[in-house]
Amino acid sequence: MLIEYSMNLLVGNIGHFSVILAFAAALVAAYSYFQASRGRALGDSDAGWLRLARGAFFVHGLAVLAVVASLFFIIYAHRYEYYYAWSHSSNHLPVHYMISCFWEGQEGSFLLWIFWHVVLGLFVMRFNQRWEAPVMAIFSGVQLFLVSMILGVVVGDLKIGSSPFILLRDFMSDLPVFKMNPDFVPKDGTGLNPLLQNYWMVIHPPTLFLGFALTLVPFAFAIAGLWKKELTSWVKPAIPWTLIGGGVLGVGVMMGAYWAYETLNFGGYWNWDPVENAVYIPWLVLVASLHGLVLWQKRRTALRTSFVLVIATFVLILYATFLTRSGVLGNASVHSFTDLGLSGQLLIYLGAFTVLSIVLLVRRWSSIPVSPKELTMYHPELWVFVGATVLCLGAFQVLVTTSIPVYNALLGLVGIKSNMALPADQIGHYTKIQLWMGVLVALLSGLAQIMWWQRNNKTTLTNALSAPGILALLGASLVILLLRYFKLTITPAYIVLLVAGLFGVLANFGMIFTLFRRGITLSGGAVAHLGIGLMLLGILASAGYSNIISRNVSGLLYSREFPEDLNRDNVLLWRNETTKMQDYDVTYTGQFFEVPGVPGYIDKQLLYRTDDEYKALARAEIKVDDKTYYKAGDTLEIAPENTFYRVTYKDRKSGDKFVLYPRAQVNEEMGGLLASPAIKVFWDHDIYSHISSVLDPRKEREWSEPKDHTLAVGDTIFLNDYFAVFRAIEPAHETAGLGLQKGDIALQADIIVHGERRQYHAHPVFVIRNRQIGRVPDEVEDLGVRLVLNNIDPQAGKFTFGVSTAQKDYIILKATEKPFINLLWSGTLLMALGFGLSLRQRNRKPLPIEEEAVAAEELTASKQTATA
Repeated sequence: MLIEYSMNLLVGNIGHFSVILAFAAALVAAYSYFQASRGRALGDSDAGWLRLARGAFFVHGLAVLAVVASLFFIIYAHRYEYYYAWSHSSNHLPVHYMISCFWEGQEGSFLLWIFWHVVLGLFVMRFNQRWEAPVMAIFSGVQLFLVSMILGVVVGDLKIGSSPFILLRDFMSDLPVFKMNPDFVPKDGTGLNPLLQNYWMVIHPPTLFLGFALTLVPFAFAIAGLWKKELTSWVKPAIPWTLIGGGVLGVGVMMGAYWAYETLNFGGYWNWDPVENAVYIPWLVLVASLHGLVLWQKRRTALRTSFVLVIATFVLILYATFLTRSGVLGNASVHSFTDLGLSGQLLIYLGAFTVLSIVLLVRRWSSIPVSPKELTMYHPELWVFVGATVLCLGAFQVLVTTSIPVYNALLGLVGIKSNMALPADQIGHYTKIQLWMGVLVALLSGLAQIMWWQRNNKTTLTNALSAPGILALLGASLVILLLRYFKLTITPAYIVLLVAGLFGVLANFGMIFTLFRRGITLSGGAVAHLGIGLMLLGILASAGYSNIISRNVSGLLYSREFPEDLNRDNVLLWRNETTKMQDYDVTYTGQFFEVPGVPGYIDKQLLYRTDDEYKALARAEIKVDDKTYYKAGDTLEIAPENTFYRVTYKDRKSGDKFVLYPRAQVNEEMGGLLASPAIKVFWDHDIYSHISSVLDPRKEREWSEPKDHTLAVGDTIFLNDYFAVFRAIEPAHETAGLGLQKGDIALQADIIVHGERRQYHAHPVFVIRNRQIGRVPDEVEDLGVRLVLNNIDPQAGKFTFGVSTAQKDYIILKATEKPFINLLWSGTLLMALGFGLSLRQRNRKPLPIEEEAVAAEELTASKQTATA
């Protein structure tokens, strides 16, 4: 045991040493790359310093991989002597959720970020060798700060970073168990938060942190350009990285939105939570910076703006990190991390790069080229610039409000008590501005795209704008007529957004069609803008016209303790009783569990629970599609924290049926019982169903005092509102966890209970072992009936049953119809495709249509100069 425990300590020691090595190597790399960059020309790097820098960065990368491997090993091997493994994982997690445990905690998520920087740094070294020295000096400096966050070194009273390899006994040294036995190791961990046991937890954080990491690359190029006075040449290598970053971070943000839509029960995909905002803000600025970079590369304008926006994007990423990890948000966000004492380091990290950027910008500002060309309303550059400005203003509005907890903390530091608070109605507060930002983005995306390809030809430009404009107005008029026909209200703001969204979609689609007809490759910008337009229409339709189809038409309150909207907007479903719900007949048909290795869900009534909450016995064969997975009496594993409630829908008009499994999840960290929705996807709408109230699966039912009934085989008794027939007495099967041994006698009654719509079999068991009597009751959960075989009189042929009753099983369900929400998700995919197409086209030669447009502009400008 002592040897095994020492081996466990060895893993942590290796991991902690690797963190220190990664920190030291990043320091050496940063200094060496700085020395290598001191030559006058950009590519004039000192060969000796460059070799040392490369070697140090490779060592840094290997050390980071060693840290990753060590941390995953302690999670995978259930080394609960380490606090990180104990607090985030458990024995029963499958491997893919163990991977999620890796980045659930602060230290693991920092490590994921560090890992992506290593990968990107290697790509920069391989594909941007001319810029390697100055860019990698910035990279290594950032890595130095990031690795310090997981360093876990104490110097005097100063603690630098929080180590993922701290021992549980050190973290909780005050607990009595460690004072009695310092080598105590728990048998199980606390487990991954059940709300995070979702496949999105496996793929969303890596995507999001890759997006974070990608913002460093254009930032490093911009700083290197300012540093080396290469004020224009940095743009070309920075654009591909900005495109990748914009696409990846945008997809990461929308992954989080879909995760919320699929897992949380607030009925939407975006709740304007401060942590959601902290990611949304830098993405808007990143997209704005991309437009600025394209303007300089294609039209030689907006270079100063590009510098500011590229730098601001990375600084906002650092600010978002501070918001989410310093504890400053407190209870303002359900996503924020607790403070691990890293607030000071985060502020230093944020301040260092902010000050560095501002100083370099101020020193070089007058040297940054400015376009001498005066922009008029017929120049597409003006409208692209306006679009970037709109994105930045939208980001600024969200930033100002989200930062209210920061203002309070800063005022508190100087002794001023602040009463500022985040808006009570956050959705309403942000939407009233962001809606108009969406209108402008949709209009400008169509306008600028058309003008980009139809430069200075006013006749062609007018024709190109007229078609989508007229079609958008006609389409909006048709939609308004349909809304009025179905007696749905529409506000002026929604009319404007509808027209703008349709114009953005039609203008970009028309431009794609025009380019295709001319034999020109798809425009990535037009495809991305088309996706944005579809997203706006999807948001408008799904958020503005969601229809609650589960209205309470019974005229009764479910409970006076429930809020008004729960009594009004939900339907009560008794088990196996069909209820009308708008156009559907809906039936709740029971509780189900997930069984690893078995597709779908397994009826709870087929399982006999054991003392181990993660194990159950099969009461009958468990079959799916004629394949038998378990036989009666087999032991199987279950996921007890999730209970699924089977609800069947039947459309009374078409007769079509579908089944949904909304989930109630035991989640003590989030306040007890949480509901997660089930979604039926149609081409034009979703049916979004979630449970508002259930019989708490964590609690035993409250049964009445048993009432005895003495019966002979064939007798009938009345139970609650039902009747039952005692059919037979027979040997008990090994399906109730009896552990039968030689000499034991076990009999079970076969009773058929006649419910309102179906029959149920109940098998209470009577056991005699070593002259002692045991009884195993059986329950008919649908009907709230429990039967116990209390006594057997073999001479008289009489059997005494104890009958208890409880409340019948039920759920209270809310169902919402969300029209055209698929436009949002399909628009996201198109946006990502547009970024990808733009990346592929970045090195192509100018298209003939572009050359003609530029030539026409130059000719017009020369004529105007000659006339003057």
